[in-house]
Amino acid sequence: MGRRRRFDETDVLDRAVQLFWSNGYAATSIRDLERATGLSTASLYNAFGDKRALFRRSLQRYLDRSSRRRVALLDEGPSAHAAIVALLDAIVEASAGSRDGCLLVNSAAEVAAHDAELGADVCAGLREVEDALHRAVLRGQAEGAISRRLDAPVLAQAILGTIVAIRVMSRTGAGTAALRRLADSQIASLTPMPAAA
Repeated sequence: MGRRRRFDETDVLDRAVQLFWSNGYAATSIRDLERATGLSTASLYNAFGDKRALFRRSLQRYLDRSSRRRVALLDEGPSAHAAIVALLDAIVEASAGSRDGCLLVNSAAEVAAHDAELGADVCAGLREVEDALHRAVLRGQAEGAISRRLDAPVLAQAILGTIVAIRVMSRTGAGTAALRRLADSQIASLTPMPAAA
C-alpha cells in the first residue's frame, strides 16, 4: 500500500501554473518547480509524471480557472452581443499593465509549432474559446444584435484573433489605450449597419 500524499495537489498545480505562466515551458526547470512547489523531484514525478506531464496538467488547471470560466459567460448571458463585449472588456482589463499575457496564448507561441502533443493541447484550448464565440455570434445574429452579413465562423475567428492580439501586445508593454482600441474596433464590426432612410 502506497504512502498517502501529504500535499494539496490543487495548490501544487496552481504554483506550477504561475511558474510556467511567468517563465514559459522551456525556461522552467525541474529545480524551479521544486522551489515553487516545495516538493522534491521524486514527489513531483510520482504525483504528476515528468515536466511535460505536469505542464499539460497545469495548462488544464489554467483553462479551468481562467478561459473556461470566461467563455462560459458567453453561453449564460441574456444578450450574446453584450456577452462578447463583456468578454473583450475583461480581456483588456486583465491584460492592461501586465506583461504575463495568457498561458494558453504564450504556449501557442512557444511550444505549439515544435511539440505535436503540447500543440494539440493548446489548439484544443483555443478551439474551446472559438467554439463558444461561434455559438455566441450565431445567437447574436438570431437576436438581431450582430450583423447577419458577417460569416459566423469567420467572425468567431476574428474575435479570437483580437483576444490573442490583445494578450500578445500586453506582453510588449502596450498601454491600456492601445488594447482598448483593438477591442473597440472588433466590437464596432459586430453591430449591424442602420437601414438607409
